[in-house]
Amino acid sequence: MPVYKAPVNDTLFILNDVLGLERYNNLPGFEDATPDMIEAIVGEAAKLAEEQLFPLNLSGDQEGCVRSDDGSVRTPKGFKQAYDAYCQGGWLGLAVPAEYGGQGLPYTLHTAVGEFMSSANMALMMYPGLTQGAIAAILEHGSDEQKQKYLPKMVEGIWTGTMNLTEPHCGTDLGLLRTKAVPNGDGSYKISGQKIFISAGEHDMSDNIIHLVLARIEGAPEGTKGISLFIVPKFMVGDDGSVGSRNTVTCGAIEHKMGIHGNATCVMNYDEATGYLIGAENKGLAAMFVMMNEARLGVGLQGLSISEIAYQNAANYARERIQGRSLSGVKAPEKKADPIIVHPDIRRVLLTIKAFNEAGRAFTLWTALKSDVAHRSGDATEKQLADDVLGLMTPILKGVLTDKGFDHAVMAQQVYGGHGYIEEWGMSQYVRDARIAMIYEGANGIQALDLVGRKLGLNGGRAVMALFKEIGDFCEENRGDENLAAYTKSLKKGLNDLQASTMWFMQNAMAKPDNAGAGSTDYMHLFGLVVLGYMWAKMAKAANDNLAAGSGDADYYKNKLMTGRFYMEKVMPETALRKARIETGADSLMEMAAEAF
Repeated sequence: MPVYKAPVNDTLFILNDVLGLERYNNLPGFEDATPDMIEAIVGEAAKLAEEQLFPLNLSGDQEGCVRSDDGSVRTPKGFKQAYDAYCQGGWLGLAVPAEYGGQGLPYTLHTAVGEFMSSANMALMMYPGLTQGAIAAILEHGSDEQKQKYLPKMVEGIWTGTMNLTEPHCGTDLGLLRTKAVPNGDGSYKISGQKIFISAGEHDMSDNIIHLVLARIEGAPEGTKGISLFIVPKFMVGDDGSVGSRNTVTCGAIEHKMGIHGNATCVMNYDEATGYLIGAENKGLAAMFVMMNEARLGVGLQGLSISEIAYQNAANYARERIQGRSLSGVKAPEKKADPIIVHPDIRRVLLTIKAFNEAGRAFTLWTALKSDVAHRSGDATEKQLADDVLGLMTPILKGVLTDKGFDHAVMAQQVYGGHGYIEEWGMSQYVRDARIAMIYEGANGIQALDLVGRKLGLNGGRAVMALFKEIGDFCEENRGDENLAAYTKSLKKGLNDLQASTMWFMQNAMAKPDNAGAGSTDYMHLFGLVVLGYMWAKMAKAANDNLAAGSGDADYYKNKLMTGRFYMEKVMPETALRKARIETGADSLMEMAAEAF
């Protein structure tokens, strides 16, 4: 049976020692986030994840969701009780402003505990996860009336939220959508159409579901310029916030899918359902992108979360499973064979995943901190810089962490040998669950194109130049520190590869755009390698400082440094491979006729 232990100590090390959250106590919400409070919150989140969410993960996968003939959906046994415990603890509103019932604490802290919850039960945590995205969109673009009517109960978890984009004929290209909105004359609209792949579209865990739906108002321009966003509640909501009659929106089917069986992925039918415009007419994508970008960060976190729990189980198995003898001599003479963790190739697998997880954790929290600064700082320059880097990092975090999360679930499954292919060991579920994260909220190829085609050149390349300078300055400032030499030299080499690849795009992609498309995925992963290397350099500096000061657990810091050295020696050199692929251009990809495939 699988096991899970929340990485509390590692999370606290990043929050306190690497990011230094106390230094941001001038930002709203951070003044209360003292080290003691952070430790208490992280500890309580770990307990909830380990004791109430994780025990339902395997059973939820096996039972799945069931749709009745009337369109209602029953979630797996225990999900409602676990969801209620999550809501009663105030976790859904941890970073939401207090005026709407939240606690107003840093989004960084919300991200930290979100990893634990998602590792413990990804399918279950998608219900509040979609709600948090809907809350963000309403906060940003909703009217004061809409905020007061919907947000308090969504923050409390009594109501949940969804996002409705995809249609049977229309995925990433939202300009093709057909769902229509007809004005009723009283400020409301009749919404008609069908949406597919709607996570948490129907379930039995909340009193109401607030759907955010993209549709085209009659007479609006074709393409993305004519899309609007609407609030469509499952049950109508009175002016006093009371729940009234059922709206004409129903779940037509539950998708039969590869994984996340505990989450109801629905086909949603809108039959002249009453909806309310959120934001301006024909500006729906701008409003929905608030939710989508938050969701992309959350999906990146899912990639890390699955990688972490898959690693924990593979490491436990490797310590216990005996098979063969060590190449350098017997390590367990009292046993008939040595534990497989003595074998170099098993260690290669485990350290590859471990090194990614620890750097990926720092990456997600560092990015979340950028979001906090962008939304809470009163300094215009600081706010702009943080927002620039946040926008640049979003496709990298989503694409790299989910690609690697799936890869690592497969690698962890491989450690088990044949047992990894058997459902009772749980590793198959992690592989199946991880696969969707590479697809939804914009498939990872789209993330790579967004990075290369839009984010790099945005504002004259302001974000990428600022980040290159930040990483370069770190290397220069720490060049004389022998304890960091293995980190700064490798990081500088990776940064050089990244800068050279960026320049290659500038010189070769304008006249021939296919060069950008052909190299985009390699570029996204090259960028990810460098950012994760930067995280390792920052963690190594913090670990060395703590060792020098004699504070904390010395063995923890030594193991941290050994893991980081593995990343720099064995993983970081991949930047040269990615650079070489990018510079081959598009010819070998594009010259073959379509009929030859």
